[in-house]
Amino acid sequence: MYAEEIASFLIVTGGFFVLLGSVALIRLPNIFARLHGPTKATTLGVGAIVIATTVAAYAQSGDISLKELAISLFLFITAPVSAHLIAKAAIAAKAAGRDGD
Repeated sequence: MYAEEIASFLIVTGGFFVLLGSVALIRLPNIFARLHGPTKATTLGVGAIVIATTVAAYAQSGDISLKELAISLFLFITAPVSAHLIAKAAIAAKAAGRDGD
């Protein structure tokens, strides 16, 4: 019973952060501000949802699935790297006089 409550709380919390990151992507003014929303809020939201699935799977079977751990690992590694590369590309484009905003 407690696992279901924890999982549902994490899903709602994760959904809120994913929504917040998506709204930030649309509403913020420039590429650097727009980059912040999805990389921070959406990573936190998807992380909470993955933790919720881990809690639910553990409550049902008693085992921690390696799939959820792999998803978490790849998510927390790739999101900052991709944000860094997008920011470097935006800086290079701005230096070359190609402002995309």
